[in-house]
Amino acid sequence: MNETDAIAFVAGIALGALGTLIGAGGGFLLVPALIVVEPEWSTQSITAFSLAVVAANASAGALSYWRQMRVDLRSFPLFAAAAIPGSIVGAYATRFIPRHVFDIGFGGILLAISAWLIFRPQARATFEFGTTSRKMVDRHGNTYEWRFSLRVGMVAAAIVGFVSSLLGIGGGIVHVPFMIAVLGFPEHVATATSHAVLAVTTIVGTIVHLVHGDYRPIWTLTLATAAGALVGAPIGARLSRRVSGPMITRILAVALGSVAVRLIVAH
Repeated sequence: MNETDAIAFVAGIALGALGTLIGAGGGFLLVPALIVVEPEWSTQSITAFSLAVVAANASAGALSYWRQMRVDLRSFPLFAAAAIPGSIVGAYATRFIPRHVFDIGFGGILLAISAWLIFRPQARATFEFGTTSRKMVDRHGNTYEWRFSLRVGMVAAAIVGFVSSLLGIGGGIVHVPFMIAVLGFPEHVATATSHAVLAVTTIVGTIVHLVHGDYRPIWTLTLATAAGALVGAPIGARLSRRVSGPMITRILAVALGSVAVRLIVAH
């Protein structure tokens, strides 16, 4: 492993820990970092690299959350099934987006989500007419009980699947806020369940990029960063037990806003 790969491995650990903590997979930090560090990379190279790292992070994180019994195992397969078609289409669509359009659009989306979370950090169940109810008890004895609209959740998952592959961020940065603020999922269940959905959709998106040969020039760097994310994910899952739900939401909002401003100002 050369010096560049070693740095990528360490960065992957940090991304994996933070991404698992907030249920976002780390792609929301990795993509803007690549935009700045690798100005010559194409849109598909950036999204392919990020999706592979997020896939590793989400898979390890989902396993950790499953062991903690925080994944909604009834909603997860339904959301994942709804998101898969969009993730395939999104991975293909990256080939037709110019870099400058991608950069500015990505920044605008992140800024909008950040503002939403800041002004509605405690929002609950916009769709209170939902008829689907859940009750869970995690491995540490914490009880979670909520109601939501399964139909709205599946439509959102389909959209998230497309956006996640299109932007290379894995979708958690969009899905977690939606599950918390609109569907009314408890924060810890939302991060865990989103991570499980992320594991499926990002693996699908990664396979699409692999088939198209997008990893040929960047495969060693991708593997080093993904390996780091595998190490960091369990760390983030353990930290989540020590961080309150509202704090997770605020960390997410601040991280999104800072990254968004950096991208927009750069252009």
